[in-house]
Amino acid sequence: MSEPAAKETPPVDVRIGSAPNAVRPVLAAERSIGAGTAQWVSLLAVAGAALIADQLTKQVVGRTLEVGESVEITGPFSLHHVQNSGIAFGLFSSRTTIVIAITAIAVGWMLWFFARSGRRHPVLPVALGLVLGGSIANLSDRVRLGHVTDFLDLEAWPAFNLADMFIVVGVAVVFGALVLADRPRQMNGPRHGDSPLQGR
Repeated sequence: MSEPAAKETPPVDVRIGSAPNAVRPVLAAERSIGAGTAQWVSLLAVAGAALIADQLTKQVVGRTLEVGESVEITGPFSLHHVQNSGIAFGLFSSRTTIVIAITAIAVGWMLWFFARSGRRHPVLPVALGLVLGGSIANLSDRVRLGHVTDFLDLEAWPAFNLADMFIVVGVAVVFGALVLADRPRQMNGPRHGDSPLQGR
């Protein structure tokens, strides 16, 4: 008598990311989060709009008010034409060369960071676009003129411009977006004491 034929082993159905099939899901770190074409277009559009808005307002102020002249608007808010050779809100006003170098390095770092992480959160192109546009606007003024034009004055705070405002808002949104982008990973991670086979 011939020996019975051995049973053939059925093929294993492996589906990436399918928890019911007892295989591990694709981790967020394994997906590409580098900026794609859509992210670069959004970043450049926002940065360009911020740059144009800042330069236009500075031109209007420069043609309307003499340096040192101010116009009361409402309450503590006024338009005050000030020339600032430092960074945002008048800091390091006597270190123009250093400020230019630091700003240029910051712009380069932002572009490098965005190239690697542009898809990390949907709001990053807008937020980083504001920071980039504001930084380039003030950088171009310092290189061309040796100073930037500040005109938004709140009395208790040094005068600033739209570029400064874009930078502050953009940095705050970038920070918030990165924190929110990391929260789902922490919330979806294994809880302490759970068995790795639990739920399979």
